[in-house]
Amino acid sequence: MLGGWSCAVAAAAPLLLRNPSLSQTQIAFLYGNDIWLVAKEGGEARRLTSVNAVDAGPFFSPDGSEIVYSTREHGLEDVYLVGASGGVPRRLTWNAMGNEAVGWTPSGKDVLFASARTSYSDFPKLFRMHADGTGSPVALPLPSADHGSYSPDGNTLAYVPVAQWQAAWKHYRGGQTTPVWLVNLQTLDLVKIPREHSNDSHPVWEGSSVYFLSDRNGPVSLFRYDTADKAVEQVVENKGFDLKTLSAGPGALVYEQFGSLHLYDLTSKQEHVVPVMVRGDLPALEPALQKIAVGEVQNVSLSPTGMRVAVEAHGEIFTVPAEKGDTRDLTHAPGSAERDPAWSPDGKSIAYFSDASGEYQLMIQEQSGLAPAKVIDLGPGASFYYSPHWSPDSKHIAFYDKHMVLWVVDATGGKPVKIDQGLRGSFGTSFEITWSPDSNWIAYTRDLENEQHAVFFYSMTTHQATQITDGMSNAASPVFDPNGKWLYFQASTNSGPSNAGIDLSSLDQATNSGVYVVVLGKDGASPVPPESDEEGKDDKKKADADKDSSKGDDGKDAKAGDKSTDKADDKAGDKDKAGEKKDDKAKKTEPTVIDLAGIGNRILALPIPPRNYGGLWVGKTGVLYLAEGGPVGRASENGGTPIRSLWRFTTEKRLTEEMLGGLDAFEVTFDGDKVLYGRGENWWIVPAGDLKPGSPDAAPGKPVNNGGMVAVVDPRAEWRQMYRETWHIERDFFYDAHLHGLDLAKIEAKYQPYLDNVASRAEFTYLSNEMLGEIEIGHMFVRPPHAPEDAPKPGLLGADYAVDGDRYKFAKIYNGQNWTPGLRAPLTVPGVQVEEGEYLLAVNGRELHAEDNLESFFDGTAEKQTVLRVSRKRDGSDGRDVTVVPTASDHGLRNLDWIESNRRKAGELSGGKVAYIYMPNTAGAGYSNFNRYFYAQLDKQAVVLDERYNEGGLIADYVTDVLRRVRMSGAIERDGKPMQDPVGAIFGPKAMIINQSAGSGGDAMPWYFRKANLGTLVGTNTWGGLVGIGGYPTLLDGGSVTAPRYAIYGLNGAWEVEGHGIAPDVEVEDLPKDEAAGHDMQLERAVAVVVQQLKEHPVSEPPVPPYPNYHLHDDVGSGH
Repeated sequence: MLGGWSCAVAAAAPLLLRNPSLSQTQIAFLYGNDIWLVAKEGGEARRLTSVNAVDAGPFFSPDGSEIVYSTREHGLEDVYLVGASGGVPRRLTWNAMGNEAVGWTPSGKDVLFASARTSYSDFPKLFRMHADGTGSPVALPLPSADHGSYSPDGNTLAYVPVAQWQAAWKHYRGGQTTPVWLVNLQTLDLVKIPREHSNDSHPVWEGSSVYFLSDRNGPVSLFRYDTADKAVEQVVENKGFDLKTLSAGPGALVYEQFGSLHLYDLTSKQEHVVPVMVRGDLPALEPALQKIAVGEVQNVSLSPTGMRVAVEAHGEIFTVPAEKGDTRDLTHAPGSAERDPAWSPDGKSIAYFSDASGEYQLMIQEQSGLAPAKVIDLGPGASFYYSPHWSPDSKHIAFYDKHMVLWVVDATGGKPVKIDQGLRGSFGTSFEITWSPDSNWIAYTRDLENEQHAVFFYSMTTHQATQITDGMSNAASPVFDPNGKWLYFQASTNSGPSNAGIDLSSLDQATNSGVYVVVLGKDGASPVPPESDEEGKDDKKKADADKDSSKGDDGKDAKAGDKSTDKADDKAGDKDKAGEKKDDKAKKTEPTVIDLAGIGNRILALPIPPRNYGGLWVGKTGVLYLAEGGPVGRASENGGTPIRSLWRFTTEKRLTEEMLGGLDAFEVTFDGDKVLYGRGENWWIVPAGDLKPGSPDAAPGKPVNNGGMVAVVDPRAEWRQMYRETWHIERDFFYDAHLHGLDLAKIEAKYQPYLDNVASRAEFTYLSNEMLGEIEIGHMFVRPPHAPEDAPKPGLLGADYAVDGDRYKFAKIYNGQNWTPGLRAPLTVPGVQVEEGEYLLAVNGRELHAEDNLESFFDGTAEKQTVLRVSRKRDGSDGRDVTVVPTASDHGLRNLDWIESNRRKAGELSGGKVAYIYMPNTAGAGYSNFNRYFYAQLDKQAVVLDERYNEGGLIADYVTDVLRRVRMSGAIERDGKPMQDPVGAIFGPKAMIINQSAGSGGDAMPWYFRKANLGTLVGTNTWGGLVGIGGYPTLLDGGSVTAPRYAIYGLNGAWEVEGHGIAPDVEVEDLPKDEAAGHDMQLERAVAVVVQQLKEHPVSEPPVPPYPNYHLHDDVGSGH
């Protein structure tokens, strides 16, 4: 072990010591995601665990002998117990929904933890579990709960009933502000600690007082609530960092003030900092050569002849051989981010962007990586840059930046030249760029005022840009033909609804594109001129073919032994070693002549069937490759791959053929001879001629060996770069250039000192959350890199259990939709036939009794055949074995059961008059749920739309539009009942149920509902986070950070929702006593509201008018 890593903390820099807990003599805390212990008065700490994966706790037992905590050491967050003096930890939970340690019961016999394991949404509940590991967890009788602490007698629980999405959001005052409630666990009587929209948290009991943290007077500080006189007082003044966590111990309280530990003496009423010194090996911080997973690849660029692929992964640029040779790391830069590689057409260089200087610059690296990279300064306007495109002569590079500016720069140096600028920010690509073969023209697409995109030409000679298409269609994917005579592009005239920004109405809109060609020269010909069969024509074609076959590739007569007929790939292996080289004697590129006058009349349709094309590439002259997506522009249900089918079209055959299917990526070499395609983490590079129609699922060629990427990973160097990049992302993407009045330099300097002693990725995430919370806005999310889910998962049967004597029995079995992925109910599939009330006696031959932890018997059984011994009798005398396949999650089953129970309840309470619809979000699932449940209940007279726990997504304009429909006319046919138009409507009163966990699009939907005067809002205040996120650079290690870039305001010039949320018209809280009695008071009140409105304003059917009689007075009338 290197000495620098055995003493890994900088003495002058502050530490991030977190989650302290107090015993009689010691403080336990987290550092580097391990538990450490220090004497109560401070000093040198010693490490208790060495897993680098503890993320909740530690909590001392009441006698100080044991510590409970949660760890992801084995992949899932579960609760463990370890002796305060060390030893082997004991696992207490096995559940994939997460289990967060919270504390202990006063007796020390049970531990308390929070989990969403039995929730119908993502909210947590509190559970008790025997500390000795016997028995199974038991839920406390509370609708939802986060933190909690028992009174000394164990009869009352002080708890926080609301879980926050963004605990670090400073001065937040929306619907998820957290109260502290005191509930009597026998009577469920409730006392609420007084507050006014403050964030109160981490309650702990000390005698008859409840201490808690609150931001009611400014920065989060320490307060006390007296249960006798009901008074609240602030006991610690705070003008610095927020207090983060609080714990009680013998004679004192211990709390964290962002990284430092403090003791508050309950006798003297004084507080002081606990001095802590941390020494010990921190091997996770040591720079080391590590394998870089293919899943970290962000961008790839195929070399001009397909011998190698340039790859961006983990902030490095690699080149990977198509077949022979080794993978090369070209950049070797663990403390900077290198992005977006692009291989030059001459094969000699790779361009990419690097922030090694502190801001991104353009780098030109010799392809072998042996020489230093050339640096091209991109000017004073620091930004993020994207998509470098080399000119075919390898002399210029076009690219664009985050501010929607398209640039071109000389590859030998010089200042970038501005070409054009987009009109509106985008969550995706701003420009699509292509160069003419002679390098004198750039074609690109840009957005227009009408939200469509057009093709533009930019002349490198005149430095002028000209719009080519008329903007009445959405143009995309321009590509020049290698002969310089034509430009191809695709365009759609029906993609407008799909392009409607963040509107829910943009989903599932049928979209297709045609493919077009621009004849560039005024004297040019179409690549697909009219054809006509004529006598003698075939004989002439044959003669021409015979003549051409006697010539070499250059058109000259070929002779035996002529060097011009030698195979070009005789020394392909040498090319791989020497780098990409092109023949210096290649024939000169002909000038690309573009006559702009009248060019719109030279746009022709190609005979290619219209489809939803999402990409267009050109190979050799007249050879096009087209990527087809799904049948709609934006699908409500994700599935499949971005490229459903790859089609090839040739102007010679005028035939479109499907070549491949199910692709994630596709690219063509500069010379058009080879293609790269990808499926998942596998890539293939094959000659274009090897692609054959008729077998789209086949994979010609051998996969590229892309598993050889290795690089030096230096965690602390990465965190320094990521810290800087995080603030640059906020600087460049945040919707308000002034960051809500925050001084960027000051705030960056405020938190910078903590970087030196950050000891784990989780600590870096914690630091990032805290500093970004200073911007004070919703949707400010910091996400760690994706962790591989290769650990065995516990299985679930989709059931609730009860203890009867010494056995478990099935108290409730959840039904599902066994034909739908994610809704398979293991006990209801044909052949299993397990019923509620039956006993579960054994699992895979292991006898199961009530003193056993039931869920531990299912460890590792998810999606695996498992044999259950079940019986109708407790003694097992009629037992039988059944084979089931447990599921990894029964969350979907519980959610479906809740929805259907609510729908039935709404029908019962209203006499069948009220339609109940639940929307879990305002994205695909919410859209699908709305369509399914609304249109299936058109026979109802009123609507209750439930959006509790709605996680947002898009703006639900579609829902508002449907709900506001009014009857316009009636219709009658010969047989059957009359109808009204619009048919897809319910014309009676409407109510929407909202709560604190409905946010983002779940904030906008009740806001729009109210603005449209659609009905009554029932429940509690929504979250209050109405901004949009997306389209940011991935952080160097694969994590991410958001910067709200799209903020929504009201029509009166005010930020009506952000930070506040939407208040209900009728407030109804979710209380423990109501739930224990089987009531959902929010649902019941909403139904009662619309039923009363129905009574006051009944829905009547319009009368059918008398049928006309035009023959009442003539001689052919019927007399009726």
